[in-house]
This record gives sequence, structure tokens and C-alpha cells, in this order.
Amino acid sequence: MSAPTLADRKKAIEEVKPCARMEDVAWLAAVVFLLLGIVSDVIDKPLGLEATSWFLLVIGAMLAAVFFRLGRAVYWYLITTK
Repeated sequence: MSAPTLADRKKAIEEVKPCARMEDVAWLAAVVFLLLGIVSDVIDKPLGLEATSWFLLVIGAMLAAVFFRLGRAVYWYLITTK
């Protein structure tokens, strides 16, 4: 079992960047949905959707972010272990 080279690690980082960007987008969406849900609940008026719907969107966005994080972690493991 040989140690991964620096070139292998740089290649892995470059190939994982799109997945990392999607994770960032999903986390940002979750935060925005959470804030909209909280504001909607506090002012007791729907902001496009009811507060419960915003919180369901938060759960979906967080699950998507976890999916992308796991994909990045598994890919990184497979690339760096030989």
C-alpha cells in the first residue's frame, strides 16, 4: 500500500470542487429557508409559503447538503487510499 502522492491529492481536490460547491449552495439554501420560516412564524403571515412548508424545505436542503458531503467524503477516501 503506497501513500498517495501530492499530484493525486491535487487531482482529487479539483474533481471534488463541483460537489463541494453544491454542498455550499444547499447549506446556504437551508439557512435562507430557515430564516424565512422563522420570520413567517414570528409575523404570523405566510411569506409565499406557510412556516411549516419553509421548515420542510430546510429539511430537504439539509439532506441534500449531507448527500453532497457524503459524496465528497467517499470520493476523497477512494482517491487517497490505494
